[in-house]
Amino acid sequence: QLLLMFPSQSMTMLCHNCAFLTSSGHILGSGVGDEIDHTECVICINDAPTTGYESDVGSHSSVSYVFRNPNEFLRRTDSHSVIIFCGPPYKIRKDPKAAFYGSLQRVSMTYRDISYLTVTPSKMLTFDDLFLRETGYDRTGWFTMVIAIVICDNIKAYGMVPHNHCGTPGIKKVRYHYYDRWWVNECATYFQHENRRSQGQHRFITEKRVFARWAKQYNITFTHPRW
Repeated sequence: QLLLMFPSQSMTMLCHNCAFLTSSGHILGSGVGDEIDHTECVICINDAPTTGYESDVGSHSSVSYVFRNPNEFLRRTDSHSVIIFCGPPYKIRKDPKAAFYGSLQRVSMTYRDISYLTVTPSKMLTFDDLFLRETGYDRTGWFTMVIAIVICDNIKAYGMVPHNHCGTPGIKKVRYHYYDRWWVNECATYFQHENRRSQGQHRFITEKRVFARWAKQYNITFTHPRW
């Protein structure tokens, strides 16, 4: 099983079409918020806010952001919403002291009309091993795309650049996160993380090289930018 209903019931989740939303500055000015909101399933990464950016990113939010701002998101969601948390097993083990398990427990008791899911620890370890086999590196931030591949028939990724984007002469500089108050250059951040050799780095360029290989096999398309 891939997913566990909080706290312990296993289930399978399937979607025909999914919007995979990054937090890249490329999404600013896109005007695709309504398109994203009308997709069958919307998968968000990181802890990006949506309030004030709805015209570009829609009104969905990531688990991390929901936990920090439950009143903003959960009161305007509907009973069809499903919140999935993925992360290292030590964060989602059945222990109120675990980083997200306790938060998930509190939120689920308050907002009972929403489905709360966690990725099974065995699958998280499988995803770790997959990244190592694909790249030769330790796993970092690619959990969400792997989950999308498992549950979605078709994936449309918004704001994700190809692996060779940052090496292209004359490219437009964009901010790393669309919501950042301070300007942080996306490509500079990519190179900084990619070239570090310590464990736990988010190897953005390596991940995108893998996703490019997977595009046809798993019906992934990319937009803003389109490639």
